[in-house]
Amino acid sequence: MGHLIRSLLLLALLLGGTPASRAADNPPLERGAAIIDPFALRALDGGRFGLARMLAPARAETGPLTNAELFALPAMGPLRKALDDEFDRYIARHKAELPNESIGVGPSFDFQLFDRAALTSPDTRFVLSGIVNRMDRAYVDPAGCGEIRLIYRLTQTKAAEIGEASVSPRLPMTLNLVLKAKRDGQADANGAAMTCGEIARRWLATADLRITGAELAAALTAKGGALDSVMPENILRIETNLQIAHAPKSAVRDFRTDYLMKVFDYDANTRAFEEAPLEDEIDRARLLADKDLRREFKDWLLNPAHFGELDRGTLLIPDKFLAKGAIAPTPVGFVVSELQPAFGLVAGEDGTSDPIFSEGDVVGALREAAERDIKLQNIRSVAGFERRLNDITCAGCHQTRGIGGFHFPGVDWMAAKPSNTIVVPASPHFFGDQVRRRDILAAFRDGREPDFSRGFSSRPQLRGSTELAGTEYEDGWGAHCYAQSSKASENDPSFRSWNCAEGLACQAMTPASRMGMCFVKNR
Repeated sequence: MGHLIRSLLLLALLLGGTPASRAADNPPLERGAAIIDPFALRALDGGRFGLARMLAPARAETGPLTNAELFALPAMGPLRKALDDEFDRYIARHKAELPNESIGVGPSFDFQLFDRAALTSPDTRFVLSGIVNRMDRAYVDPAGCGEIRLIYRLTQTKAAEIGEASVSPRLPMTLNLVLKAKRDGQADANGAAMTCGEIARRWLATADLRITGAELAAALTAKGGALDSVMPENILRIETNLQIAHAPKSAVRDFRTDYLMKVFDYDANTRAFEEAPLEDEIDRARLLADKDLRREFKDWLLNPAHFGELDRGTLLIPDKFLAKGAIAPTPVGFVVSELQPAFGLVAGEDGTSDPIFSEGDVVGALREAAERDIKLQNIRSVAGFERRLNDITCAGCHQTRGIGGFHFPGVDWMAAKPSNTIVVPASPHFFGDQVRRRDILAAFRDGREPDFSRGFSSRPQLRGSTELAGTEYEDGWGAHCYAQSSKASENDPSFRSWNCAEGLACQAMTPASRMGMCFVKNR
């Protein structure tokens, strides 16, 4: 049975979800909050949402922007240099830590490196693979009403023959162009000041559209459409995620894939994308090495107000505690390990000798929150605190319920049969979060105060909805769960609601943590 569980876990990690359960979603979970129709995305990419029109609107040429042209843009110079520096650091670190395992481009190496030449090749480009509404992030910038994200996938433009189908092979890298949902001074179609409620209304209205392809693209970009007001002037930053190296299973290791994540804010003064800290990406190494910094971080985070924000998932950690790059190794699974970004920060089952947060620190913070009547939704134990520290980070979130290191691989409309190329264009974490995101959009539309809180990455926040019941996203086959003890007092209060649907049982991957997945009960 242990071998079976490991095999099922590996399958879930690789696929990110089951096509059957995704196909059974009726209506689709992403309705009104994301655009994933491949034929509409093809039309949008060929128009003003192609990367060329977004990043270089004054460009005379009308065709797509190749990567050779993209990284020749002055605005992209700092981004190119920062990525090169990260590659150099990664290779140097690998050679120092794993001198007996070779690293380089191609299958002859133990660690197969991403080919940097693809970044500046005339034969690759970033192709629009999805558009996602993130107005649930309006707590970061209320005046901007949150974000709209244009997600582009790196793709080879020279078609390769595979069987009878001609396809354009996609490469393991995404470029996420993040825009304000509303820019300063923006007006609606009638000349009145644009509101968050109006933007949300437009997006939610797309759920009723029964069209596809160019017709859908035209409706989205028409006057008053969901994408009508999305312009290059709204650009905030670029986020990149690439598979920097892959190590196949060998006699000395299980397979492993490392993903490099970076963020670049747009600087209106320099007109360039400048390297920036990743939001809430705790710089573990620096904190553990600097006693003054770690003490300051502990005091800051255990402040009751910040502790409450951590619980709700709306915490914004100051830049001085953050890293400007992150490596997210996968798969991580359910075992606490140094692959996780918060490993060593909290006293617990990993046996850390000198953690930043002791059990007493966390228990004291929980007690103080209760005394101040701060209602905690997620953190109710030391284990809950440690898990929250992990999944608020970029790396930790992408390690949890992702498809490899991605939450949105997107659709491949350049393939011969776009409708068949990606059965599941996004991860279980993405689809499981749609109920919460649509609830926030509805609050904006209806003039109610949005609730920006969110659950753990492993278990979605239901908001009173039954949409996810019995699915892999909540409590169905493959859902993350917590193996309950017959003694209620032995169950961790942060996770005791993580049950499985009828007919399924939680099969723990590690006896210590009791975290596992929902599978059919043993007979």
